[in-house]
Amino acid sequence: MCLIPSCPEQAEVTIRPAVIGDVPELLRVYEAARAFMRAHNNPSQWGNNNPPACELEKNIARGELYVMESKGKVHAAFAFIPGEDPTYRVIEGAWRDDSPYAAIHRVASDGELKGVFSRCAAYCKAKCGHLRIDTHADNYPMQGAIQKEGFLPCGVIYLENGDPRLAFEFVSRK
Repeated sequence: MCLIPSCPEQAEVTIRPAVIGDVPELLRVYEAARAFMRAHNNPSQWGNNNPPACELEKNIARGELYVMESKGKVHAAFAFIPGEDPTYRVIEGAWRDDSPYAAIHRVASDGELKGVFSRCAAYCKAKCGHLRIDTHADNYPMQGAIQKEGFLPCGVIYLENGDPRLAFEFVSRK
């Protein structure tokens, strides 16, 4: 568990591994995120039901899914997955570093907390100095958040189903 300090007007935020009992709240968070994307001209990135509960349960079983909570309520989620991501093997463009990395996926918020990606990035950077992430070309809010946290654009990767995604990378300069 990790306690992340927050803005004075917000309660403290805790990041912890998700558990199976979180699934109903996770589904609520992801529905809120899909609604936000639809409202911001990005209706196709997660469609109407991505990620499904079975995928979240797999991530939980593998210890890859995390929640952000405040005052006992889950407000956000993200997957932090160390190791090679098969969808990142081929890129139109170039990765900046070929050392071992971790990927961040499925960042979602219910909209009630500010700075969700900033907190997610800080948590992940503390665990791994080399991170990769991707997002839909129409997801301008996420692209801005990613670059604000020091991730640099690297090119385009393709999901298993062939859908393109903009790829970004963060490499610590320690």
